[in-house]
Order: sequence, then C-alpha cells, then structure tokens
Amino acid sequence: MQRLKEKFATWKRLLVSRRSLFFIFGYCLVLSTTLLSCNQSPNTPQQQANSPSSPVSNTAQQVVRIVRSKQLTALAVLEKQGTLEKALQPLGFKVEWPEFAAGPQQLEALKVGGLDIASTAESPPVFAQAAGTPLVYLATTSADGKAVSLVVPSNSPIKSVADLKGKKVAFQKASIGHYLLVKALEKEGLKLSDVESVFLPPPDANVAFSQGKVDAWFIWEPFVTRAEQNKAGRVLIDGGEIRDTGNFYSTSRQFYQAHPDVIRVFLEELQKAQIWSKNNPKELAQMLAPVTQLDAPTLEQMHAKYDFELRPITEQTIAKQQEVADKWYSLGLIPKRVDVKEGFLTAEEYAKFTPKEVLAKQ
Repeated sequence: MQRLKEKFATWKRLLVSRRSLFFIFGYCLVLSTTLLSCNQSPNTPQQQANSPSSPVSNTAQQVVRIVRSKQLTALAVLEKQGTLEKALQPLGFKVEWPEFAAGPQQLEALKVGGLDIASTAESPPVFAQAAGTPLVYLATTSADGKAVSLVVPSNSPIKSVADLKGKKVAFQKASIGHYLLVKALEKEGLKLSDVESVFLPPPDANVAFSQGKVDAWFIWEPFVTRAEQNKAGRVLIDGGEIRDTGNFYSTSRQFYQAHPDVIRVFLEELQKAQIWSKNNPKELAQMLAPVTQLDAPTLEQMHAKYDFELRPITEQTIAKQQEVADKWYSLGLIPKRVDVKEGFLTAEEYAKFTPKEVLAKQ
C-alpha cells in the first residue's frame, strides 16, 4: 500500500512537470510569432513611408514654398493662374504660398528652412548675409521705384523731406522703406538720426499711421494706394527718382544645390507671368481685385507703377548690391562688412537656369 502511494506521488510530479513544459513552450511560440509579425509588417505610417514598395512612398509629392506676393504683381499671377503648379508636376513638386509681413521675415524663414524662394528688395538680403544666412541671389527686377512711397497724413503740415526732422517715421527695419528713407534724407543734407525711427512691420505700421501715432510712413503698394483711396494719407515723395536698385528673388544655398531644376522652371514661368501681366493690364486688375480692397480701375493705376521686368544677375548688379551693403555697414546697422559675392553664382551657373530672353537683356 505504501509503495502504491509512492508511485502515485511520482506520477503526479511528472504530470505537473510535463504540463509546465507544454505551457512554457506554448508561451514562447506565441511570443516569437508576435515579435516576428511586428518586425515584418509595416503597420505604422513611418514604416509605410520608408517601404520602397509602399504606395505612400510612390505617390508623395515634394513641396516648394514660394512667398505669396504682397505687391500683387506677376508673382501673384503665378499663384492665381496655377501655371507653376502644373509645370512642376513632372518634377514631383507641388507649391505652397506662405505669407510674410515683409522681406526680413521671409529671409529669416529661409534661414531656418521655412521658405524656399523669397522675393525682397535689396536690403533684406544684406542684413540676412550679415546674420549668416547662406542665401543665393537668383534674379533681379526693374526698380519700380514709384511703387514705394513716403506717405504722410492727409492733413499733415509736412511739405517736404526736410520737414521730417525730429518727426516719427515708421518703416520695416532692413526694408526698401528703410533704405530709401536714408537716401531721401541724405539728399536733403540730413541723416537717419535726424528723425525718430519707428520700426514696425507693415500691418502694425498701417495701424499706427491710421491712428496718428507716427508722422510719416515709408511703404510699398498696395498700402500706398489704399491710404490715398481712403483719404488717410498722401504721397510726399516716391522712389522713382531715388531708387537705383531692383528687387531680388533668392533661395537658400541648400535648396539651390538640391533642386536647380525647380528653380529653372520657376523662373521660366515667372517670366511668362511678367509678360502676361504687362500685356494684359485690365485682366490683371480683374484677377487680383478680389484679394484686395481695391477695385479693378484703381488696381490698373497702381500696376502702372511697375515695369514687370525680370532681369539677369550681372557684374553691375553685384557691384550695386555691394554699395547697398557698404552703406548699411557705414551706418553701423550691420555688425560686419558683408561681401555680397558670397551670395551670387558664376555667369555659367546663372546661364543654366535663367530664361534665355532674360539673359539677352545683359
């Protein structure tokens, strides 16, 4: 009897051990199958994007971010007509049009990768280069000086630039307004320190001007025409006689090196838009009227201030831009002398992406 009990106890221990082994084996099998499944299946968006055969990878488009034009000219036509978007589709790019208050904000975004192609006057690139932005000048434009004006309140007693001495003048720092104010004051034998500079981006300056908090405002279109139309201001002088530079289209060094084909297509389509805008003033005004507070006839008058001309980068362009940089350095407004050539390319490099009809203007 005692022997029978001992055999039963031994058999019981063996049974429990066998059950334990089966449980461990089964658990390990399930665990290994689960891990293998996780490693082999692209279940996350990131895994899908990285998979060569993934449909997300095959259909994804790259994005080129081009500043939305506040001057409402040929660059705005590109956005409204959608021609650039179509031209870039074969390259796998779509276009986004972010807005910025002015040139300095654009080039700050360019520096940190938030913008790919900027459109500014001559001074913002100089300040950007002084701050270490690795930009590339792509093309320049006609001066269009009449499209930038020094406005004063309609009832202001100020009759000339000389009357600005001791007055508050608003402008975007490092902008064309800043540069032309310096030139206008020098023409009258005055210096920038003879006025009280009020650094404000255009939307804030517009409010300050309308509320009578500043005595004058150096600004570009369409703000000038709006101020005149609303009888809030009148033009004291415009840049027609004092502006000797054009605007610049620029990009980052990284974007230029990675996508010269995109830049080539952009400039080709921009040139077409320039020609269309110049030859179709009524259609241009009708197209852009809905995005402004101006009617089409008023826009036609405003657009008459523009030549709608894209120009190539030449040695003269570079020399004039160096004069601008030296002016800012002499005034102590940039910390070091800027060699603007660091932002320009060789003639051979420009020839690869500049439209032929633009190159012919050299």
